[in-house]
Amino acid sequence: MKKLVKVVAAIIENDQNEILCALRSPAMSIPNQWEFPGGKVESNEDIFSALKREIDEELDCKIETSNEIFNDNTHKYETFIINLISIKCRVVEGSPSKSEHSKLIWLKRENLDSLKWAPADVPAVEQLIQEK
Repeated sequence: MKKLVKVVAAIIENDQNEILCALRSPAMSIPNQWEFPGGKVESNEDIFSALKREIDEELDCKIETSNEIFNDNTHKYETFIINLISIKCRVVEGSPSKSEHSKLIWLKRENLDSLKWAPADVPAVEQLIQEK
């Protein structure tokens, strides 16, 4: 049986209504595809604490999360199953900088579909595009 991995993703929006998109590095699983930054939820964490910790570690900035889940999607990859929980956020301290990702860009909602997204992120991308 494939391992189920619970992951949180930050949909970070700036004051220009642009959303932060992160390109997975060639060294990561599902390489060279775009995603919303985030990571695995540890066994002792709630999803909001996990997301704040992951963004602090990955992007070296502090975020504030909304108190609700934006999108909850389970996707079966070849070697594992991911339960990807997307949450809207905003940066409250610092500025996102890449450490694990190849690239970070800010995009308007209507341009999100110009990127090649990791399959698990696609439902959240589609929901964002339809939102406005």
